[in-house]
Amino acid sequence: SRTARVRRCAPRAAARGAQGAEHLELQPHELQSAAAGAPPRLLVAGFGSLLSERSARGTFPELSGFRVGTLRGFRRVFAHACDVFVKNGIADLETLEMASLSVEPCAGAETLVTLFSVPGTAEDAEAFVQREHEFRFLNVTPTEADGSPCAQQAVVCAAYSDEEYKALRCAPGEFEQRYTSRGIDKVWGWAPDEGLLPCRVYLRHCLLAAKGLGEQEYDAFVDSTFLSDRK
Repeated sequence: SRTARVRRCAPRAAARGAQGAEHLELQPHELQSAAAGAPPRLLVAGFGSLLSERSARGTFPELSGFRVGTLRGFRRVFAHACDVFVKNGIADLETLEMASLSVEPCAGAETLVTLFSVPGTAEDAEAFVQREHEFRFLNVTPTEADGSPCAQQAVVCAAYSDEEYKALRCAPGEFEQRYTSRGIDKVWGWAPDEGLLPCRVYLRHCLLAAKGLGEQEYDAFVDSTFLSDRK
């Protein structure tokens, strides 16, 4: 169904969150520098499939401190096409049910996230990049469940643009291999009237993950998640 609870947010501003705060963008080779502590660990803010601890452990088997938090100044949106869904045969190119989630700056928004730390090793950083290849990596300061700011900044996967993605993340020919060869001519920048919709299998996975966190968390996920038309 295309029925959704309708909420509206102010237009997004690149790399700005609540109160217009700037958020440092990290390139893949800089992820290790965001790790803290001894031994260093990287704090991750998850908002889609990473709401599931089981899914998170599939990439980060040594994660710790899995818990619920809030990311203020960002909204969760089914805003982009995902090559993995096509590769795994769960995307529908005809109906455009192939969207994945990202977060984008939105004044006044509050988004349910999970927080967990992973080893700050080169191997774990590379695993993170490969899982979240198409995203912009931002340093953000979520809040804990009690409302206090996290003691450490977290990395979150934010919306990108095709121009930046191709130039900064893809090797020569990689975009064509990942997307064009599979019938997708763009990842980001879908107009509201183009009809991009969530991948059904992925959406179900995210809903079950949110439900597994609790009834209140499930409601928060549904109420703070937007379709590509920002409704």
